[in-house]
Amino acid sequence: MPGDALLRLSGVTKSFGGLRVVEDVAFTVPRGGRFGLIGPNGAGKTTVFNLISGVYPLDAGDIVLDGAPLAALPPRRRVAAGLARSFQNIRLMPHLSAVENVMLGQHARASGLGALLTPLGRSRWRRDAQALLEAAGLDIPPGAVVSDLPYGLRKKIEVVRALASRPKLLLLDEPAAGLNPGETADLARFLRGIADGGTTLLVVEHDMSFVEEVCGSVVVLNFGRVIFRGTLAEARADAAVREAYLGAEEPADVA
Repeated sequence: MPGDALLRLSGVTKSFGGLRVVEDVAFTVPRGGRFGLIGPNGAGKTTVFNLISGVYPLDAGDIVLDGAPLAALPPRRRVAAGLARSFQNIRLMPHLSAVENVMLGQHARASGLGALLTPLGRSRWRRDAQALLEAAGLDIPPGAVVSDLPYGLRKKIEVVRALASRPKLLLLDEPAAGLNPGETADLARFLRGIADGGTTLLVVEHDMSFVEEVCGSVVVLNFGRVIFRGTLAEARADAAVREAYLGAEEPADVA
């Protein structure tokens, strides 16, 4: 049902050695929503993403996706359960074409060695990948390798590759990093279109103008703990959020 909780975190905690990086984090992401996870540098945002996607194991707490606990699942099975992510640093295969990179994102839908090898030929996997790129409005020459493409276009291809697994929830780690203003605005429109198509978004981002364009509500982390939940406009007016970002009580724009 639209609006119910697709992702639920409760009591999520993670330490590295003696350093507690994330502590008792709890929030929900509504189905069909566009949700931001923000906070100052070192607040624990990417660690939370890594816990959700299975890069790190939980020390304590629960992560539930569409009613299914994720803690015991390896990353591949989390993808199969409906989770996909992009990374702050582009992780495309630079020597492959855009279509071939998107095909790599289909692995969670394949079964067995033969199915994994099939996308390398002319198959329904290739047709599906080409259709995804076309649906995203990306007009790319078939033989062009991604290393020859503009940076902003490569960012979009990485998002499309994540969509190739047909996720319920897409995690985006600083998708606007390194983009110029025009590319940033274009990416924001692109992501809103993805959300309008039914994919729920959870976005980590430092560019608050971009967050305002993409996200309906936000959770703010500081020193690994949740200090605010609500809209970005409400966050800008919150004393604890201003202090976390600025170390001061004067009203200012969250950045």
